[in-house]
Amino acid sequence: MSEHVLPIPDDVTTPWWEATKEGKLLLQTCLECQHVQHYPRAVCTQCAGSQLHWVESAGHGVIDSFTVVYRAPSPAFTAPYVIARVRLSEGPTMLTRIVGADESELACDLPVSLSWESLSDGHQLPVFQLTHE
Repeated sequence: MSEHVLPIPDDVTTPWWEATKEGKLLLQTCLECQHVQHYPRAVCTQCAGSQLHWVESAGHGVIDSFTVVYRAPSPAFTAPYVIARVRLSEGPTMLTRIVGADESELACDLPVSLSWESLSDGHQLPVFQLTHE
């Protein structure tokens, strides 16, 4: 990838972005119904509760779906790259990139683990790589 468009954290996402500086992927857990969710929101998507707290993800999951982008949407991106939906071991899915793998190696249900890509402002972007066991 080329230079990233930097995030603009808000009241809900600031803790998440700050944790990326330390290489931590945070998920929200609802204290009312125990639902775990990602991406950060102001309320629980399960029960609409507002009592959410942060938990650190183990950083493991499986590829749920993926596509290879051959034509970048803007000069900020360098094609080809892989966009994937990863189902985290904690339950939520997240849209991310798969790095360090040839597209011919990829398939749904393959295990992946968390990696990080540095941004110019000190934050990091969570990406995933194949877990070779």
